[in-house]
Amino acid sequence: MSGLYRRGKMYWIDYRVNGRRYRESTGTTKRREAEYVHACRTKEANEGKTPEIKKIKKVVKLFELAKDYLKWTERQKVHRTKKVWVKQLIESFGNFDVKDLKPKIIEQWQCVRLRYNKPSTVNRLTGCLKHMVNKGVQWEMLPEEILRQVRKVKLLEENNKRLRFLTVEECQTLIDCCRDHLKPIVTVALHTGMRKGEVLGLMWEHIDLKHGFILLGITKNGERREIPINTTLEFLFKDLLEKAKSEYVFTDKNGKHYSSVKRSFNTACRKAGIINFRFHDLRHTFASHLVMAGIDLTSVKELLGHKSLTMTLRYAHLAPGHKRRAVNTLDVLLQDRQEVECDQTVSNTLQKNPKQLKTTLKIFK
Repeated sequence: MSGLYRRGKMYWIDYRVNGRRYRESTGTTKRREAEYVHACRTKEANEGKTPEIKKIKKVVKLFELAKDYLKWTERQKVHRTKKVWVKQLIESFGNFDVKDLKPKIIEQWQCVRLRYNKPSTVNRLTGCLKHMVNKGVQWEMLPEEILRQVRKVKLLEENNKRLRFLTVEECQTLIDCCRDHLKPIVTVALHTGMRKGEVLGLMWEHIDLKHGFILLGITKNGERREIPINTTLEFLFKDLLEKAKSEYVFTDKNGKHYSSVKRSFNTACRKAGIINFRFHDLRHTFASHLVMAGIDLTSVKELLGHKSLTMTLRYAHLAPGHKRRAVNTLDVLLQDRQEVECDQTVSNTLQKNPKQLKTTLKIFK
């Protein structure tokens, strides 16, 4: 039915009276009841009656909205991340009435945050704030006008093209400088391109030594991923399996898996003389060396678990050889065509001039 739509689980209606547009919740999740409300509103509209829409007048503090929002995110994989973002938003706007969050206030807050955070971090927080308000409208805690004003705030321009990777020599130096518990972790990261959370959370049930691959469950992009095990990893996992006392591959002395290796990793980098390098850059190193070795970007994309090729294209400049090969292919094609045309021209000329043909044959004899 035209003018009837769903927002979340609730049915809403959209209609006009005397040229003015009205949208309101039917207050029901049942389509038949919503159709009845819509029919009543349509009849009133045809009679020229202006509807009396109940407006939300309750004052909602941001911390109240945040509380309900976090309960909703518990069902999502990103709950832990959202919890961190919401906590920071409460510190900034907790006692604000949500209706008072005008674009000017949010943009001034963005400017302050930029003194301490990168644009990408500020954008994640801004996006979280917008989503909270959006859910507040869906839950009928907030009027739709608030969402419209929050949506006017634009995201900042980001520059996430940082690409730091190690040379083969630097990789070996880093491994040599790692403590015993860290060496296998860094080795796995360098040979698989797995994310830090995927490496530290790796379990023996994920590793299939018989068929030679690591099977990751639901990853960051929401899909499963298979990563081949090379010879280096095969020997590494077999050695670790002999000493295994936990379902996790990498554990401390108490058998608990590591939640962080930041301190020991930074120490190893300092000993190796490697600066401005993060654990995630091991993933960049894995991808960069594959591309420089001539592996196609589609294969690299599948190994990294990127959802789209756009993310993998950041490594494309490391493989200038494919551009040169493309141009050389064109060069050969054009050259072959020119030679064919030249031979054809000579042949036609010689056929028209028999004397020149005899002279030419003497030269080749």
